[in-house]
Amino acid sequence: MRIVLPNVAAVLTTLSLALGPVPGEADEVATGRALAERHCSRCHVIGDFNRFGGIGSTPSFQLLVDAFDDWQERFETFQARRPHPSFVRVAGFDYPDPNVFPPNASPVEIELGDIAAIRAFAETLKKQ
Repeated sequence: MRIVLPNVAAVLTTLSLALGPVPGEADEVATGRALAERHCSRCHVIGDFNRFGGIGSTPSFQLLVDAFDDWQERFETFQARRPHPSFVRVAGFDYPDPNVFPPNASPVEIELGDIAAIRAFAETLKKQ
């Protein structure tokens, strides 16, 4: 009699999908969601949070993660992509004049780790 053992990696993957994110990942996703709702929702639609909000010319988080193959890079480098440099400041980065903002811009100040949290939250919006 031959015993066939299941592929351990496949079993672990199935369990992780069934059980959901591990606590550290869940915390990062929750932090990213809160940050996105607080800072990003004034321009972007953020899932169910502000389905009819945002600015019409800006892509929703859902569109970004579903339509762009490079969406992760876009989230990781968003602070350097227009128009973000006009009002986003990431702690630890040097800016030519950190106190100069356009008259209509309300500055957003975040930590470097917040970018990863926002990306982790955005990943939960990706259609399966």
